[in-house]
Amino acid sequence: MYVKICGLQTTETVAAAVEAGADAVGFVFAPGSPRTVTAELAAELVASVPAGVETVGVFRNQPLAEVLDTARRAGLTTVQLHGDEPLDDIELARAAGFRTLRAFSAEAYNALTAADREAWDAERLLLDAVEPGAGVTFDASVLHAVPSGFWLLAGGLTPGNVAGLAASMKAGGVDVSSGVESSRGVKDVALIRAFVSAARV
Repeated sequence: MYVKICGLQTTETVAAAVEAGADAVGFVFAPGSPRTVTAELAAELVASVPAGVETVGVFRNQPLAEVLDTARRAGLTTVQLHGDEPLDDIELARAAGFRTLRAFSAEAYNALTAADREAWDAERLLLDAVEPGAGVTFDASVLHAVPSGFWLLAGGLTPGNVAGLAASMKAGGVDVSSGVESSRGVKDVALIRAFVSAARV
């Protein structure tokens, strides 16, 4: 099970995620989130991350030039687009040398045409709740289908529910932010460790 811990802001929590065995650590650059960091802070945090762990920048409806500039300055390996970005943006980010993730809410994924879904399913995807980072689990029963390729489940995951939800939806990986926080925007080292352990059961 691929595990991503997102919304990190401190050296302590980044270290906890890496030491627990997370495959990826995420940093939020989307405006308006309590977890938003600057490229400069992210660069400091990324500097301590081993080469085998993905460093992911989360962006939402921001100009692609800004996204790529921020990702370069932060030293990230991966760009995650979490808004209404087209497939062209994903392809351009990859051409610029980054790995990519594209997030969809369950509703947005359902709304794709069959042809669009086939095109997107060739990419690494993430299915999330309508309001990302709010700790709300989307209703899996509303999905008409899950992606046919590699995808991550996100939205309302916690150490207590991650194993069951990931197994029932046959997800290739999981992504957590609010589910490992002691209060909104504040990560808890013990919860990070518990989440990674639970996801790998």
